Amino acid sequence: MSATDAQEPIAVVAAGPANAGRSAVLATLLEIDSGMLAVPDGSWLVVRHSATPTRAAYVPGYRTPHAYRPDLPTAGPALARPPRRVELSLPQPLARRLVLVNTPDIDTLGSAGCGVLLDAVGRAGALLFVIAADQSFGAAELDLLSDIAGTPVEVFFAVTPGVDGWAAGEGTVAVRGSGESGGPAVDPVTVTVEAHRAALLAAVPGLADARWFPLATGGAAEVRRTLANWASDEALRRGSLEPPELPGERGRVPVLAAPEEWSEQLDRQVRTAARRIRQHLALELANMHMRVVQEIVFGVGCAGLPQLLDREMAALSLLATAQCDHHAGELVDEAAGRLFGTPLPEGVRRRIDKAVRWGLVDEANAQELARAFLVTNSAGVASLNGAEAIDMLSAYPGAPRSAVLPPVAVALSGGCWQHWRAPGNNDPSAARAWAQRALREIELELSREVARRFEALRVSLSAVLSDAAEHGILLA
Repeated sequence: MSATDAQEPIAVVAAGPANAGRSAVLATLLEIDSGMLAVPDGSWLVVRHSATPTRAAYVPGYRTPHAYRPDLPTAGPALARPPRRVELSLPQPLARRLVLVNTPDIDTLGSAGCGVLLDAVGRAGALLFVIAADQSFGAAELDLLSDIAGTPVEVFFAVTPGVDGWAAGEGTVAVRGSGESGGPAVDPVTVTVEAHRAALLAAVPGLADARWFPLATGGAAEVRRTLANWASDEALRRGSLEPPELPGERGRVPVLAAPEEWSEQLDRQVRTAARRIRQHLALELANMHMRVVQEIVFGVGCAGLPQLLDREMAALSLLATAQCDHHAGELVDEAAGRLFGTPLPEGVRRRIDKAVRWGLVDEANAQELARAFLVTNSAGVASLNGAEAIDMLSAYPGAPRSAVLPPVAVALSGGCWQHWRAPGNNDPSAARAWAQRALREIELELSREVARRFEALRVSLSAVLSDAAEHGILLA
């Protein structure tokens, strides 16, 4: 699960089961018509603030977003596949305070989609979980909430009326007066909320401090005030995370030691790191193959294969990116630490990272490092270069990356999506064989990509450290 830092936008991610009225809740909070929040099945919705209302769809395989209208079909010449996200910009007061993110229903996400959701919640800072009065927490919801419990994420629960209202009929938040028996009448709203809370805490006691809001009379206004207040407090908290100037951010840093053969040691460590990442990804793809085959035969079938595999590719992208970031960070820490001493001051580390990134830009192969990979209908892998193409594959974009290497981004192409949605392509055996070939091609392509990235990293880092060793100081 990703962690929030000072650079991430303050956001609330809305999640929950189907038919809980989540879109209507968000529309009420934003004071807009709920039809404005409609997106294709499986797409994320990101609501931001702007002076002029705009709506754009971010579709893998393109370099620029598409204009999107909810009243038009999502498949066709304009959109061959559903977008990873739709961004809606509105001049609404709440959107000025925070970013609102609506996600697909939890029961449709699967394990891969829930992993992507956890990453988004961790970066956003808050979760708004919407559940109806006549619903109960399922296994997928409890697993998700268990992963969030104990983290710094702020959790809010909103309970909406069920099909037949509240537990014992319609009511209000206030407790009604005494009945003929002389005892106070039980408020069905309060009873329902407390029953949901008790059921949750029996399974996830770590969320005892979460706040609950019934969406009865005046409930939406209270949720809106609470989210706005949380956003204000969170802005102050994040602003204090980073000092105005980090130790080592300015001035010359002397080289403390220049051990022999440090370059050869860096070469060995780069090869080891790349090999470990490739092994980790190969194992994950093998597990993914088993999950996909099981779903083809016993679950979503051929028609559901594109959406299933696209969610798996989104989760694989996060895993590959995290692996590259982790090992690249270790390489920088160890190699630079041998010259400047350990632990490296944060300001020195950032200066080295910046210099290495500049070195990557100067390399002849640097443009190939920012690439989006697309699975085609022939079970091959195509690619598009550039940060714009990568941005099309993000379900929830956050702050600009400070990591040395660009993110890994994999998705299904529109042609692949259309192929398996066609009525004639409904052979489970053919789908299984296609999935096996596609996952094998993804493994080979990512293996080559990891090798390219870490070779470029080795060259750039070696140049930065060699220059420092030669001059006796870090000038970057």
